[in-house]
Amino acid sequence: MPAVLENPSQLLTAIAETLRAFIPGLNVASPQDFNGAGDPPWVLVAIEQDAAGMRSSDGRIAHVLTISLQVVLSGTASAACDLGCELKRLVVDNRWNLPGDQCDLPADISGIASTFTRETQSYTAWTLSFTQTLYLGPTLLEDPLGIPKFARTWEVSNIDDPDQYTTLEA
Repeated sequence: MPAVLENPSQLLTAIAETLRAFIPGLNVASPQDFNGAGDPPWVLVAIEQDAAGMRSSDGRIAHVLTISLQVVLSGTASAACDLGCELKRLVVDNRWNLPGDQCDLPADISGIASTFTRETQSYTAWTLSFTQTLYLGPTLLEDPLGIPKFARTWEVSNIDDPDQYTTLEA
């Protein structure tokens, strides 16, 4: 059973683990960890943005993360594109072994030729970006004591008032 998600960084870790398993020998790290060698290829994983989204059906807060996977290698631009397209096939329907109720499928997937510059050297690159929504935090059904509560909209005057909720009985 997948672990409960608590932080956006868990998505980066899960993506890195999946990429390493998908392409053995691939260097997967953050852009800060790049050491200047382009062979074997690198995939630099980063969160570019965290936007608000609609809460999940259980009330968790949505984090619509924009993720970038930048392929950096010492080869040609077409080789970077080829590897980027291979990664795109992996990204399309992947929740990275994270719980489905806390991690939506990737959306808005796009790739573009790019250049990665480190100090004074530039490297051929291809950047694949996508959004993926994570639902983090406690559910609205849990009060601070962890006792599930509920309310029916037709039985309460204010659905947002926690005092109008009643304890869920087994």
